[in-house]
Amino acid sequence: MTSTFRTLTVPLDGNASAGGLPQFLVRDDVLCWTRREAGLVGFGEISRFTATGPERFLEADIWWRHLVLEADITDSVALPGTGPVAFGSFAFSKKSAHESRLIVPEIVVGVRDGQYWLTQLTFDDGELTKEGALTALDRWLSAGSTGAAPAVAGGTPGGVPAEASDGVVLPFQQDGGATLHTGSLSEEDWMAAVTAGVEEIRTGALEKLVLARDIVATVPSGVNAAKVLRELAVRYRECWTYGVDGLVGATPEMLIQVEGRTAQARVLAGTLDRRDAHGEDGIPMDYAERVLAGSEKQRHEHEIAIQSLTSQLAPFSEAMNAHDEPFILELPNVWHLASDVKAELAEVEGHVPTCLALINALHPTAAVCGTPTRVAGALIRKLEHLDRGPYAGPVGWLDAAGNGEWGIALRGAVIEDPHTVRLYAGCGIVDGSLPEAELAETWAKFRPMLESLGISN
Repeated sequence: MTSTFRTLTVPLDGNASAGGLPQFLVRDDVLCWTRREAGLVGFGEISRFTATGPERFLEADIWWRHLVLEADITDSVALPGTGPVAFGSFAFSKKSAHESRLIVPEIVVGVRDGQYWLTQLTFDDGELTKEGALTALDRWLSAGSTGAAPAVAGGTPGGVPAEASDGVVLPFQQDGGATLHTGSLSEEDWMAAVTAGVEEIRTGALEKLVLARDIVATVPSGVNAAKVLRELAVRYRECWTYGVDGLVGATPEMLIQVEGRTAQARVLAGTLDRRDAHGEDGIPMDYAERVLAGSEKQRHEHEIAIQSLTSQLAPFSEAMNAHDEPFILELPNVWHLASDVKAELAEVEGHVPTCLALINALHPTAAVCGTPTRVAGALIRKLEHLDRGPYAGPVGWLDAAGNGEWGIALRGAVIEDPHTVRLYAGCGIVDGSLPEAELAETWAKFRPMLESLGISN
């Protein structure tokens, strides 16, 4: 063995790959980041970093920079996501016992603007060749599904342990004998938490609070994680489908995307269930614009989220642009108020900040925590009775050149064991929020994962 980290990136023929990146999602243990048939998938693992606590982002940043500093990199493609790549998932809370992680795969397949590539990563001292990389890829693909979905490393990340999750069985149509249980709080208790949150907001202690809840699905036939990821990637093309170590989902929200010195983000706050449009005259988008964009409550919630991100990003930027007016993001299950933010990064102490340094400054935003952050975070711990684990934490990838894409782990779930999945959803609470409406919104946000598991609601 050698301590030298080496990578080889070569073009990959895409003519036989008309299905785009989702066709490579054939294993339950695949690492995944894909949108509109493009992105990255990873197979295997050659190195891993884990951390907990308030310094988890900076500790991961230092580990990654040291790893790639003296790496032997051969890259004939030279695009964002080529060369050394790590996939990552971080706990939402600095107080969480859940381990944040960076994972370096053995093989990465990438697609960008119709161009395909293959990267092999190793610490071994054997020769790296295109033929060897193709052979390694074929080995992973021919093995197919592992037959059992990966449990998240480190055990149950949040809520009550799977074996203790004997809450109320929820009345939904389940395929294959699947059952759905309440999680850490019953629906009544969670609505009481929303009421308590609104009361705190009305005292002036905070302006916005984001409260999450969990439910647990038991699937006797087994969880097919690869199938879940393929369905999410195909049905939720405007979202970023992610899979990291048993954490799976399709998020519509980009925390930060870095390419060179350009950083971009997509901020969401304000939600409307598309089922609420049934029976309305006119095209559904007109309904969304009237009810969602015309709501003072929804726009106020959205403005808080935008201000949170732009104020935190400003010290790292020499120029920034954000939408003057939010647009309507249309997804299969909901509409959102959305705004895109673009910034040119400034040098800080002689260096452009890395992805993880930016995440350290940005997370958690008001979109997933509330504002002021410290007050909202303390209230979340008091009211949710839930360790969110990786839910609402950053998830994505980074490369050696400083490029990366990090979404917020929303519309997702944690596969706790081959038959148990814990789903998460949350809502922004402001003055005027109604508990029953917020509960209904969580069910709309559960829908992508429930449907991908074959559970109808």
